[in-house]
Amino acid sequence: MATQRARWQSGGMSPRTSGTDAWGRWGWLFGAIWLVFFAFPLTYIWATDGSMAWRVTSTAVVLAFMAAYVLTVRRATRLVAAGEYDRAARGGMVGLAAMVAAAIVLAMLIGPNSLTTLPFIVAVPVFFLPWRAMWTTSLVLFGVGVVASTIAWGLPRSVMLWGIALLVLATSVLSRHLEERQESARAVEGQLALTEERERVARDVHDVLGHSLTVVTVKTELAQRLIDVDPQAAKRELAEVQDLSRQALAEIRATVGGLRVARLADELEAARVALAGAGIEMEVCGSVTDVDPRRRITLAWVLREAVTNVVRHSAASRCTVELGESSLRVLDDGVGGGVVEGNGLCGAGERVRQAGGQLTVGARRDAAGTALEVRW
Repeated sequence: MATQRARWQSGGMSPRTSGTDAWGRWGWLFGAIWLVFFAFPLTYIWATDGSMAWRVTSTAVVLAFMAAYVLTVRRATRLVAAGEYDRAARGGMVGLAAMVAAAIVLAMLIGPNSLTTLPFIVAVPVFFLPWRAMWTTSLVLFGVGVVASTIAWGLPRSVMLWGIALLVLATSVLSRHLEERQESARAVEGQLALTEERERVARDVHDVLGHSLTVVTVKTELAQRLIDVDPQAAKRELAEVQDLSRQALAEIRATVGGLRVARLADELEAARVALAGAGIEMEVCGSVTDVDPRRRITLAWVLREAVTNVVRHSAASRCTVELGESSLRVLDDGVGGGVVEGNGLCGAGERVRQAGGQLTVGARRDAAGTALEVRW
């Protein structure tokens, strides 16, 4: 299959990846609508004086040509849509040969009226051949038809159907081109959606694990220090570590399933626990109800990342969280300055930008420490 796909791509035809797409199911109908042109030779056959045997034979040949055309197009579009390009090409060429044979017999029976078959013969390779092979086959068939009809019936009686043949060919080519462009656009959209989903999962997993593991580390270190001097307190810390681990596992499962939603009130409470475990005093200015509900989920994720960084890197003794209608500030009195954006802050900034806001991180101007601010 990979070899077939490469061969068709090198031939200039974009592969279709599903046998259930619109082209695979209904593309043959687009080709079949042109069969209305056979009303003209059929009318000629039954309106012209001739034997009944001639009429029946001519009608049978016309119907055989129409059947060969419909079956060829229908089978070819389905096989191409399913990615079976070699089978489509082989079957299509057999069908094309049957159509040419029927057209030759019809030319001997009804003369110039058989030129109705020329547009179908010229256009049918569009449905099953790669671009270069299609152009070669169609133009050769058109050239042979022009020469043969000119020799047999002269220029005036043939020129109109030559024009119709070119028009049908152009319409078929345009239809296929638009379909392939649409298929390519769908493929690009699918890749973009997949990339965005991967980035979302990576960002959420980082935020969940980064925060949870930081708190687990802090509480484990605290339990180690307390285990000799206050065993009961150490047990409480270890019990909280166990609960945090279970919560983190549940959040990871929810994140992978696309169900994880951060809540600002929950993150404020989690921040208190994390900061207290690290010996950092927390002050909250404002309340969750002050925050625009449209901003709360985004600010909850940012708060989680900000508190994780305070616990990990600040060496602070105090952390202040300021909540506004469309803003969040997280201030600490730690070492400050030299902030480097890692995956966590980059992910937080991406969340904020996607929500239409702006995130800034830097040293505090009024005191030592670091300030993280989000505004809309």
